[in-house]
Amino acid sequence: MNSSAQLPRTVREIEHTWIHLSDGTKLAARIWLPEDAGDDPVPAILEYLPYRLRDGTRARDTLNHPFVAAHGYAIVRVDIRGTGDSDGVMHDEYLKQEQDDGLEVLKWIAQQPWCTGAIGMIGISWGGFNGLQIAARQPEELKAIITICSTDDRYADDVHYMGGTLLNENLSWSTTMLAYNARPPDPHITGDSWKQKWLERLEQISFWQENWLEHQHRDEFWKHGSVAEDLSAIRCPVFAVGGWADAYTNAIPRLLQGLKVPRLGLIGPWGHTYPNQGVPGPKIGFLQESLRWWDKWLKGVETGIMDEPQLRAWMQDSAPPAAVYDERPGRWIGEDSWPPSGITPQTLKLQRDRLGSETGGSEQLKVSSPLSVGQAAGKWFPYSWMPDLPTDQNSDDLGSLTFETEPLPEPLEILGAPVLELDFSSDRPVAHVAVRLSDVAPSGAATRVSYGLLNLTHRSSHEHPEALEPGRRYSARVQLNDIAQQFPAGHRIRLSVSTNYWPLMWPAPEPVTLSVFTGSSTLTLPVRPPKDSDAAVTVNPLPVQVTPMAETTVSSPLQWRRVTKDIATGITTMEIVSDSGVSRMDEIPQTNRRFFAERYSFDETDPHSVRGEVEFEIELSRDNWSARVVVRSSLTSTPGQFHSYAELDAFAGDERVFSRTFSRDIPRRLL
Repeated sequence: MNSSAQLPRTVREIEHTWIHLSDGTKLAARIWLPEDAGDDPVPAILEYLPYRLRDGTRARDTLNHPFVAAHGYAIVRVDIRGTGDSDGVMHDEYLKQEQDDGLEVLKWIAQQPWCTGAIGMIGISWGGFNGLQIAARQPEELKAIITICSTDDRYADDVHYMGGTLLNENLSWSTTMLAYNARPPDPHITGDSWKQKWLERLEQISFWQENWLEHQHRDEFWKHGSVAEDLSAIRCPVFAVGGWADAYTNAIPRLLQGLKVPRLGLIGPWGHTYPNQGVPGPKIGFLQESLRWWDKWLKGVETGIMDEPQLRAWMQDSAPPAAVYDERPGRWIGEDSWPPSGITPQTLKLQRDRLGSETGGSEQLKVSSPLSVGQAAGKWFPYSWMPDLPTDQNSDDLGSLTFETEPLPEPLEILGAPVLELDFSSDRPVAHVAVRLSDVAPSGAATRVSYGLLNLTHRSSHEHPEALEPGRRYSARVQLNDIAQQFPAGHRIRLSVSTNYWPLMWPAPEPVTLSVFTGSSTLTLPVRPPKDSDAAVTVNPLPVQVTPMAETTVSSPLQWRRVTKDIATGITTMEIVSDSGVSRMDEIPQTNRRFFAERYSFDETDPHSVRGEVEFEIELSRDNWSARVVVRSSLTSTPGQFHSYAELDAFAGDERVFSRTFSRDIPRRLL
């Protein structure tokens, strides 16, 4: 549908306004609202992000916010303190200051003559995080939230650690935020003081990887902002949205189970993106779905949204392995509660090469995976429009223990988290395990369905890990990521176990040989029989077609993921590149370019050779003004410590106006 002819109210856009906080800080805001909202006030929806409303999220905001505003809402997009054109400095993610400022912003919005006083919050990723966090502060103005691709637990499900192992996303994300935070304010907004404000911000900038590596266990640092610590603190309705290809989906079942407020979940096949722009498809009419939610909770209009199943999820059909999918075949299913009724746990025993219900003898199978295992893993944090999804698993499985069912006599569908009960011993005090579940076609091609990582010193607690006693037998529960997946008749289900998963997971301090004891090690699948009621489950299938932001492409973007091996040195390198090309935002007008590259290397003969490197360059220009920031970072390790390094250079035109190096050695603590 084309919007402009069918929108019920004319929208007025306020390109820029200041929100003045009690401590004198000014936050930059952009607002869309009905033209007549001064005479006929409307509820408001806040999106509160650090990603620069002026030129960072402008294209996406144009696709989303005017449409919702035209249906009787004021959409307020605010840059967090220390980002974009807002005053101040951002010192880390999700600090109390961010929440406190958010509470003041809500009060400011509620006091505006165009607002009824009822406010919602929406956001993807960071904005989904702080929507949950601010809801837990219980502001009276906040009546409902939509949280997309976010988490309730900053240690268990975020870019830093997974199962107590260190993710390389920790390096790439900290580098990203160093580059983002180093960008200047816009001279058109801040005037002649832009450069002074920029230099003041640069002088106080920090490399967050250092903070995050200091906190290797689930301590108070991570508990702050993790609403899972007390879900009862959230007292407004919650709509939690995500995609199976994203890394944050596990939070949705936990929120559905743990919250006591009205709540809904929606999980499609998408990566880390809004569902109306979702890849892999099918995209959906998410703006219309969100309007049903807002009309119910901000206007009191019965839209039928709460008559939907508590969880609507995309049951994925089998698909060949691929780094990118345009669409994932499947169908919508519904569950009225979580945990869902009707799930039949199916427990399969691990035997040599086999996975089945039969009881066999116990064997001790050993695995010591080469560093090359993990080259087919894809990214922990996939956007899915670039080649970042897992590819055929057979290459990784060569260095893993594998256990496989017989060909399935009939289709089998699962919904939820597969769980491996692992009976094991280790020859080292610190050991990691990567566990993958794959759909193996008759051709032999293996598509990864789900996976889980566990630092085995965290087998009992992420807060208080305990070293392993070499040779001693232990048990550990490895929970894989939640998934909805169909396995066709004639396909096999494969379980793979490895001690390395590079570069997704940082290796243990020393090479590990893990012993897995069959018979007593089991895999439990959450089997869901098809339900007749699924045929009635609906999600609006029509994304709104709106006029996109006016933009001129100067040079086209490029993305790739390559693995190369230097025969002379023995070094294998994975390079992941996203070059945005050069484009001009005609409305501002401003020309932008971003180049982002990750490089992860290793030497198979040297277990301490692993190295992560990230390069991020951002250039902004307009008329006779230009600014550029360049960040290069790295992470290396020895058995006893990590070495974190970054260098930042900032340029105004051709002049380098700032340069800083960050370098820290941080002890490893059972990691």
